[in-house]
Amino acid sequence: MTIGEASHASGVSAKMIRYYEEIGLISPAGRTASNYRVYDVDSVNRLRFVRRSRNLGFSLEETERLLKLWDDKARASAEVKALALAHVEELETKIAEMQAMRDTLSHLAERCQGNDRPNCPILADLEGRPLRQKTTAKGEGGDCCGA
Repeated sequence: MTIGEASHASGVSAKMIRYYEEIGLISPAGRTASNYRVYDVDSVNRLRFVRRSRNLGFSLEETERLLKLWDDKARASAEVKALALAHVEELETKIAEMQAMRDTLSHLAERCQGNDRPNCPILADLEGRPLRQKTTAKGEGGDCCGA
């Protein structure tokens, strides 16, 4: 089948198929006499494997390792499991980091009045400077946006 057909069957774009061939993640396709790439069912299955691995967040290096394990019929499943569990730990770390980012941004957005004044705790935080305190009529400190 052509690269377009392999792309459609695998869900991997033609551009990514060429890239995966270029970096050696998948074997180069055979060529016709007119130099068109030709893919077989095994190639499409490998592309599906790569797509699913990448969709689960595995890096290209991890995907390559998984492909090698997939090809090795004498592999120990413990090695595959260890790779998957290590990836789960990485995902958990990224999730925690993203939750912290969300919490920080939510906190900053809550402190911003969103009015016509130029002072903003969001921009102050991005700049890395402390918020200027505003004194209210009662002499209490407030955030920079008129709280």
